[in-house]
Amino acid sequence: MAENLNPLELVLNASIVVQIVMALLLLASLVSWSIMLRKRAELKKARTDADRFEETFWSGGDLTAMFRTIDQSRRVTRGMEAIFEQGFREFSRLRQQGGIASAQLIEGARRGMRVALLKESDRLELGLAMLATIGSTSPYVGLFGTVWGIMNAFHGLGNVQQATLSMVAPGITEALIATAMGLFAAIPAVVAYNRYADQVSRVETRYDTFTEELSTILQRHASAPREPQRGAEAHA
Repeated sequence: MAENLNPLELVLNASIVVQIVMALLLLASLVSWSIMLRKRAELKKARTDADRFEETFWSGGDLTAMFRTIDQSRRVTRGMEAIFEQGFREFSRLRQQGGIASAQLIEGARRGMRVALLKESDRLELGLAMLATIGSTSPYVGLFGTVWGIMNAFHGLGNVQQATLSMVAPGITEALIATAMGLFAAIPAVVAYNRYADQVSRVETRYDTFTEELSTILQRHASAPREPQRGAEAHA
């Protein structure tokens, strides 16, 4: 009896429907862990990059020189750096045209920063919907496999005159394995979703705050005759 209840043997000998359910749950678990590991690295890098950029930005340096350094590097910018690059680029472009009111300069810069902010938010939130889906549906998928397995176990007793526990135990056990796999896939996904959704929200708040701070700095110098964009510390 102990040999018949070996989990691996039960999975291999399960009905095709239950095997498909288990395969789907295993795939869901692998996908969720892949997203979790990638998201953990992305958010850690986002926080580190934000800390580094804020330190440079508020150090009192020349913002024009900072922008030129970023622009000349020709690399893909992320996070606050991307927001600063797009906002300052649009501000400088509109200002060079001349004859544009200060309010229009700031509005143009804010549009550029808002586009960059939305792109960064979309990048950070990528994968969270999948975690939520796996966390909410996996228990029900596992339950479906359980119900199907129990139905098969009792259906096999239809032609038996005397039923014993040993006859239904393997079928019920394989069915319960499906439930366990559903929970194994769902619980980490739900925990990770709640954790990473909160972290993404915090990072997005930092980005939004920086957008407002940069808008304030640009507002103070929108009417200046040239672009003496000094460090944020000098403008604070």
